[in-house]
Amino acid sequence: MGGINVIEIEIVPDHESASARVAGFIVEQIRRKPASVLGLATGGTPERTYELLVEKVDAGHLSFSQATTFNLDEYVGLRPDHPQSYHAYMRSRLFGATDFDAERTHLPKGTADELSDAGGQYEALIAEAGGIDLQLLGLGANGHIGFNEPGATEGSRTRVVDLTEETIAANSRFFDSPEDVPRRALTMGIATILEAREIVLIATGESKAEAVERALRGPVTPQMPASFLQQHPSVTFVLDEAAASLLDKRA
Repeated sequence: MGGINVIEIEIVPDHESASARVAGFIVEQIRRKPASVLGLATGGTPERTYELLVEKVDAGHLSFSQATTFNLDEYVGLRPDHPQSYHAYMRSRLFGATDFDAERTHLPKGTADELSDAGGQYEALIAEAGGIDLQLLGLGANGHIGFNEPGATEGSRTRVVDLTEETIAANSRFFDSPEDVPRRALTMGIATILEAREIVLIATGESKAEAVERALRGPVTPQMPASFLQQHPSVTFVLDEAAASLLDKRA
């Protein structure tokens, strides 16, 4: 890619508004192309977006029956039935509550016998599906996208990564204690993410404001993985006012 592109920035009042806007992107994508390939994220930020999509399906306004999905990441060592696995997260919040075909929903296999091979196999599945049409991203306070922590390179592919202490601490709220949080994850790489045809990133809350500002206004650098999104031709950041608070809104 190489060049710097203009990222669309949409600033809305609050988390609810941001969630509704991002749900709208997904609805529009599926209505335009029912057999879309979606890249999905986990964590606290997209939960409300998924609730809104479930409501659309329940009301008969949306169907995911032809869609294919690929999640960004999964913890290493957590079985799919572990309550804090991202497999379980997606089943409870979206897949199991809608009409997704389970055979078309994919997450990295964090319990693979050969983790070194699991990344390449995941990349092959994405390619076989024709690539990702719309990739949903969250944003870590340290600038990570997926589990691409600071230091991740532009050419990185799906692989095993070590999580930073900051990320482990942030995710510990989902576990009984910080000691229970896995230290490694299998994640799509930066290059994998940048190959999506369209990317939508949602960030809300004051704790994300510095990462948002650096990702959008700072240099493109491995120390701020989200800054690589500046090189993608079709990215939208959906932010609430708190997350956008450090941006010059006139820029």
